Amino acid sequence: MVLQYKLKTEKRWKKYPGKDKLKYPVSKCDFRLLNKNKTKILVEKGNYAKVLKRFRQIEFFKRR
Repeated sequence: MVLQYKLKTEKRWKKYPGKDKLKYPVSKCDFRLLNKNKTKILVEKGNYAKVLKRFRQIEFFKRR
């Protein structure tokens, strides 16, 4: 899975480098989750907590 982010004022999505390497606070960014091939959006645009919660759910059921 690929996590992407963008500032709420921007249009282009960027690859998420990690929370500590992010130049902006997560409250000023939108996030989304895509599959490995970047062909299907798994989670539409949302805040950090919402997207990461769904990411953990998918990972949990993948390993069951």
